[in-house]
Amino acid sequence: MRISQVVTSAAILAAVSTTSFAGGLAPEVMEPPVVVTEPVAAAPSINPTFIVLGVLAALLIASGSSSSSNGGDEEIDEPDPV
Repeated sequence: MRISQVVTSAAILAAVSTTSFAGGLAPEVMEPPVVVTEPVAAAPSINPTFIVLGVLAALLIASGSSSSSNGGDEEIDEPDPV
């Protein structure tokens, strides 16, 4: 009789304890899905075409200012050092 009482008590305790872990009255927590986004490369602040045009304009201005107004055939007299 004593053994059947222990087995019955253990079975009841096991049944009660498993139902207590089955869940509660709290609402389910749904986690949002993980979305992986790839970083987008930052656009340059200035268009490279403008850089090329600026360099070409600087070269044209430099070539125009380096030629002398008299055609470049005459030598310019430099003053003698003192």
